[in-house]
Amino acid sequence: MKITMIGAGYVGLVSGGCFADIGHAVTCVDRDEAKLEALRRGQIPIYEPGLEAIVHDNMQAGRLQFTADLAAAVADADAVFIAVGTPSRAGDGLADLTHVYAVAREIAPHLTGHTVVVTKSTVPVGTGDEIGRVIAKENPAADVAVVSNPEFLREGSAIGDFMQPDRVVIGTDDARARCVMHDIYAPLNLDDDRILMMSRRTAELTKYAGNSFLAMKVTFINEIADLCEKVGADVLDVARGIGMDERIGRKFLQAGPGIGGSCFPKDTLALVKTAHDADSPVRLVETTVTVNDQRKRAMAKKVIRACGGTVRGKTIAILGLTFKPDTDDVRESPAIPIITALQDAGARIRAFDPEGTEQAQTILKNIAYCEDAYDAAAGADALVIVTEWGVFRDLDLARLKQTMAAPVMVDLRNIYDAATVRVAGISYTGIGRSDGTDRRSLVLHQAAE
Repeated sequence: MKITMIGAGYVGLVSGGCFADIGHAVTCVDRDEAKLEALRRGQIPIYEPGLEAIVHDNMQAGRLQFTADLAAAVADADAVFIAVGTPSRAGDGLADLTHVYAVAREIAPHLTGHTVVVTKSTVPVGTGDEIGRVIAKENPAADVAVVSNPEFLREGSAIGDFMQPDRVVIGTDDARARCVMHDIYAPLNLDDDRILMMSRRTAELTKYAGNSFLAMKVTFINEIADLCEKVGADVLDVARGIGMDERIGRKFLQAGPGIGGSCFPKDTLALVKTAHDADSPVRLVETTVTVNDQRKRAMAKKVIRACGGTVRGKTIAILGLTFKPDTDDVRESPAIPIITALQDAGARIRAFDPEGTEQAQTILKNIAYCEDAYDAAAGADALVIVTEWGVFRDLDLARLKQTMAAPVMVDLRNIYDAATVRVAGISYTGIGRSDGTDRRSLVLHQAAE
């Protein structure tokens, strides 16, 4: 089938490349000529494992092309996917749909024959209705069905998520559109129960509900981690103990410095706003947003406590700038407010990230960006692990101790065994980890008083 993907950003590029890889003819449209030229040369503007090979192979095979000519790309397409950004709108947190509606207006005059217009961008409930109205106003004769097909791609594993999805959500009541969407995904050979057909508004809400639930799960285990520290329990064991219950599941029960990235913070805010506008507030999601915002700066306080109560004039080594490993994305990364808070407290920062340095440099100033973890640790008074990159999981502890000014590790991802680090002569602080002191008796004593 002929597919046009409007937007060659993360979602558009991954989806377009994967659609081409399963046999469709895909044209990605973008206004950024510099980006288009780079893509034609095989230069990928984002870091996503496996994406460069897919783009290269399908360009060579003639199934994937990049252009700025929207009119030509749309004219003979069976399906036009809208995959442009929907950032949080300043002031109220609702998704900014400026680019989505602009695309709808631009494609409308060029639509010919029956065309399925698919919203791949994450959009609030009712957006598809408005897209339909915009297209009808610009081109009353257009034979169009607007479909919601939200993406569920995790940065760092997006190719696998596309090729072997947990589910494909398709929102439309149009019979012809259902057939087109079924044919688009047919090469994936999915079981029927993995293709979920539903109404358009239901599909739009499903994406927000899914991300918000996962955000709540992470926030829940983070609060349990705080409680563990107070009562002398270990959050790793708690997570295992509850995660083995299949009703709960093990995923998203890793305590850490808070949620980040381009999806969870934005989508939870948007759902809160949508719910308020519908006079049906989602209090649990509201609390998730508040707790997560507070948590990131609380992590800086944890670092300060590990350094004896002050970091003024001290050097702190930060390992990890992206919000998660296997991506170069620093949007809403916990590292940003943590570093900012430490700088506000008078600390000097040395930082290393395998892929995120270039993006971080546009946000974080007055930082020494280093070549590797040991370079960052040189002369540091504390080493803080913020992102669980694989290269940070097996550091030479003896070498770290030798190069640091003070042997202090603050592990905000719990990737190290506390006892092993301490045997190496390094002070260790984790998240929700028992330090060997039985605080439970202290809590009970205080309660009795």
